[in-house]
Parts: sequence; C-alpha cells; structure tokens
Amino acid sequence: MGRLIHRSSLIGACGPIGRNLSICPRCLGFGDGAVLVCPQREFCGAVFDVGDAMGDVIRLHHCPQTRSMRTLWLLHELDVPFEVVERPFDKTLRAAEFLAISPAGRVPALEIDGDVMVETGAITEYLCERFPEAGLGRLPGDPERRDWLVWVHFAETVSQHAATLTQQHVVLYDDAMRSPVVMKIEAARIGKCYDAIEARLAGREWLLDGGFSAADVSVGQAVYMARHFTRIGERPEMARWYGRIEERPGFQASLPGEARLYPEPFYPAWEG
Repeated sequence: MGRLIHRSSLIGACGPIGRNLSICPRCLGFGDGAVLVCPQREFCGAVFDVGDAMGDVIRLHHCPQTRSMRTLWLLHELDVPFEVVERPFDKTLRAAEFLAISPAGRVPALEIDGDVMVETGAITEYLCERFPEAGLGRLPGDPERRDWLVWVHFAETVSQHAATLTQQHVVLYDDAMRSPVVMKIEAARIGKCYDAIEARLAGREWLLDGGFSAADVSVGQAVYMARHFTRIGERPEMARWYGRIEERPGFQASLPGEARLYPEPFYPAWEG
C-alpha cells in the first residue's frame, strides 16, 4: 500500500507551487526562487532550500469525502511515497494561497514532477503511466485500453450526479433553495448508472477482465459518494463488487477521519 510520508491539516514540507512560487510550510507565506525566506519571517523565521526540500515528493491536496479521495486511494494502491495536505471543504479553497495551486479552487490538486495537476481523470491516467509497474493502468496498445478509459471516465458521470445531490442536501444552507424534484431526478440518474455497472460486472469480479485496475478505483470512489443518496439495492453483482472494494486496504486508508463532508450516512430525496 502507498507510503504516506506526511499528513498536514494545511500543507506538508516546503516546496514549489507550480514553477516559480514557493510556500512556507509553517505559516503559508509565499516566496520566489530556489531558496525561500518566509515573507512572514518575523512570525516563523523559516529559511528553506526549496530544491532540497521538494525532491521528488508527490503532494496531494485533499478534502475528505470528495473526488480527491479517488486520487488518495489510487496513490495508496500504487505503493508510492506521498504527502497529503488535508483541507476543509469551505471558503478557504478560494483563498489566494490555494488558488495559486489550483486556479479553480478545487480538489484534487496534485503536486508532481515539479508542477501541479488537477482533474481526477487526467491525474489517474498520468499516475498509471508514471508508475506502470503497479499494473493499475492499461497503456496504449493494451487490448483493454479502451474499456479502461471508458470506466475511468464513467466515474465522472456518477460523481456529477452525486455532486448535484451534495449541493442539494449538504451545501445549500436555506431549505427554500433546495428542490425535491432535483433530488428525485438526480437520485434516479444515479440508479441508472448503477444499472450500467451491474450489467458490466455480470460474470466479472472487477470492471476489466484483466483484474483490478484504476477503473475500479475511479468508479468505486464515485459509488462511495453516490451511496449517500442512492442505495445499491437489488443489484447483486454490484453489491459483491463493492464489498470487495471495501475490503481493500487502500480504500480503507482513504476513508475520512473526523473531518467529513457528509455528516449523515444517507440522504433520502425529499417529498414534495
């Protein structure tokens, strides 16, 4: 399983953000160049050699129970060393410090190979190509490549419906802003996605004949979120597949601690 070498509630070891910007791990002050003297040095007195500190560290900016869980789980499955910066799912994602990392203010944001990546599908493809020895990708020329791509990106279909329902049930603060019609439609759409997964799994343990892959990570994490709104129900193949998902140490390691996006385990659609 992946070697988590550092977890921080704000940020890990000092290092470059993008190509030219560096950040102090103690107080989140910004600086330029290869050596960072913290701009708030009267507060923390930090001086770091960014090149020495950064090395080849992979750093994931993550909010529990969001799409970034998909990348966290994949890093564990890839068995590579990495750091996690755990962030709250709140307005601090719009702060200048984080917008310098992820201009849209979204997670995941992955610092890797001297730059920053966003978008889970792109991150999944890149990581699987970067670490092919783990066998979680299907490289160009592999007969399962097409199916692998389809299911890696199908996860976003599921996640988009779950994101809409997250907004309806969790994010909107005024009941007048919520719509029982939207809740019912989106929950039903998740059910249709479940039907597609159920059909795919007929006669298979995993989504691909070749065995467990990042496609199962991507779709499995999307289902983890979607189950807060639509139960798997009478879909036996999918239920068995998801049971195998839950047994994986990498999945278990990516589950949230006390900080959670979803206070409740299930949110039924409102009547009305």
